[in-house]
Amino acid sequence: MNQSITVYTNLKTTIAEIFSSLKLKVREHSKGRKPALNNIEAVTAAILKQKQNIESKKSLFEILEPPCKYNAFVCAINNAEKYLALIIGMVMNILARAAHPLKFTDATDIPVCLLKNSKRHRTMRGIAAYSKNSKGFFFGLKLHLSADVKGRVLALRLTPGNSDDRAIFKRMNEKLKGLFVADAGYISKELARDFFVEGERMLLTALRANMKKLATDWQVALLNLRMKVEVHFRMLKVVYGLVTSLPRSIDGYLTHYLAAIAAHLLTA
Repeated sequence: MNQSITVYTNLKTTIAEIFSSLKLKVREHSKGRKPALNNIEAVTAAILKQKQNIESKKSLFEILEPPCKYNAFVCAINNAEKYLALIIGMVMNILARAAHPLKFTDATDIPVCLLKNSKRHRTMRGIAAYSKNSKGFFFGLKLHLSADVKGRVLALRLTPGNSDDRAIFKRMNEKLKGLFVADAGYISKELARDFFVEGERMLLTALRANMKKLATDWQVALLNLRMKVEVHFRMLKVVYGLVTSLPRSIDGYLTHYLAAIAAHLLTA
């Protein structure tokens, strides 16, 4: 517990500096009753939960012992999603300044509940969707992520689970340049043509089984590096607890996902 408090204190200093840099409001309303948690405290608490892999908001509440009731504490954290998104955007913009020309894009599943419970799941019904991956069917979202060969996360999107990876790829990476490597799910002559900008960017996708003999040695070498983006998904899921079924509101789910991503980016 003492370690968590120390991490919270250090993290709060970092978040306060980011708020100052982005000129974000510490309080939504400068006058009136003081909130249970100000925006810096709420964002810090949300990131701490994922950074320390604290099981629930109840456990987080007991560790931090804030001067408010539990319900007010939860509401404050669940309202932090806007600021978490801004912080993530700022970090990625900074990382993009030193981005390596070689980049990778992929997507991973984020189930919002067990498949057997999906028909009874109501909280994310309007956002989550059924889809299938190599592991089978799931009900939830997708996280799309682009990173360079040095591990810098440069772009990401959260979408319904049934979204078209190719459509998201173009929108997500439209401001980036370089050679992009992706798996066979991104094969599309139209995408490759539309995304290509001579001397600035192009897309190289993995080859299907009947196409592998056509690949050159350098293409095979680049395609074998695709697992570099998988490291981010593994860290987000295993270390920062990205996948959850505990939140009871859309804001709760989104804050959880964004806090896990922020924890990963601020640690990297």
